[in-house]
Amino acid sequence: MSAVLEVRAPGARGLRAGALKDYLELSKSRIVLMVLITTAAGYVAGAEDFSALTLINALIGTALVAAGTNALNQYVERDRDAQMNRTRNRPLPAGRISPSAALLFSLAISIVGTIYLVLTVNWLTALLGAFTLITYIFLYTPLKRVSTVCTLIGAIPGAIPPLMGWTAATNALSLGGWIAFAIVFLWQLPHFMAISWIYREDYGRAGFAMLSVHDTDGSATARQALFYSLALLLLSALPGVFGHAQLIAVAAAVLLVAASVGFLRQRNNRTARRLFMTSNVYLVVAMALLVLG
Repeated sequence: MSAVLEVRAPGARGLRAGALKDYLELSKSRIVLMVLITTAAGYVAGAEDFSALTLINALIGTALVAAGTNALNQYVERDRDAQMNRTRNRPLPAGRISPSAALLFSLAISIVGTIYLVLTVNWLTALLGAFTLITYIFLYTPLKRVSTVCTLIGAIPGAIPPLMGWTAATNALSLGGWIAFAIVFLWQLPHFMAISWIYREDYGRAGFAMLSVHDTDGSATARQALFYSLALLLLSALPGVFGHAQLIAVAAAVLLVAASVGFLRQRNNRTARRLFMTSNVYLVVAMALLVLG
């Protein structure tokens, strides 16, 4: 009996490891990590009396809600994901997780995460988490099939996490939290314009109404990226937003504008990827400076 167990155990461990990897992919763990970075920045920026326990609780609850939202989105869009090269190997279209299991998982962790925020942080932060899920799944997700305005609408729930961090620290919707929200809201638009251009054929195949799908020469997509990059530069230049680190924030925003101009001048995947990478750098710098400021 023990010999049989010794033979089977490695396979069982491999199966569990594979399932864990699939559920992490279903939850979009890398996106959750970025959500947690912005949430932590919002908390530290808003906290007058820093509490490591409150921050940890806020991050745990936010991670669960964000992971549940991502998983639920993949459940809803599983048929369309199967039509796109970059998503057809995700756990649901590839058949590694059943739709019923994905739905149960996403609902369970979303509910647990919301309740956790109520019990360990405050009602306001929990309500913002619930608002994020509802607007993402029931507004942004269906809009992706019918209107290019979906990108602008989708940036709203995407910008809620730093505001959740702020409310976790202050239990109030005050100016500092809205500034953090505005930074992430504006950041998402050039970031996603770059992504949508790179994967425009995939989006078109799946029937998503992204601007890039019908923008044959990319000029409209690039102009949108530049417009919101300039808006981010103006926000970064406002007195008091980044405090003593304002010049660094402005310099980072200038780099983002320059990458957007480069994309507008040469609308190809190379310049789009450069814009995408520059936007990632800007977000990290902006969140760090928001904390320091």
